[in-house]
Amino acid sequence: MKDILYFHFESCPYCQQANRWLEGLLAENPRYQTIPITRVDERKEPALADRYDYYYVPTFYVGGVKVHEGEATREKIEAVLERALASEDTAAG
Repeated sequence: MKDILYFHFESCPYCQQANRWLEGLLAENPRYQTIPITRVDERKEPALADRYDYYYVPTFYVGGVKVHEGEATREKIEAVLERALASEDTAAG
């Protein structure tokens, strides 16, 4: 399993929607609840945000690799979560 680093900011409507989808997916699937997710509000932690190469929020990194940037859908966020779990499945198989 790989960790997720999630960049957002509070007043971003796309981030607010992404948060709702993320919370819903975490509630629906107990496997997702085991994924370590670090949420970074880029306006509250600009020094950390500046170390990463992205322009739009929400942005998701999985295991240090950018996998999504910009407006998200429920399916795209689910794909981020599945990607984080993928290494777990590989190790088990």
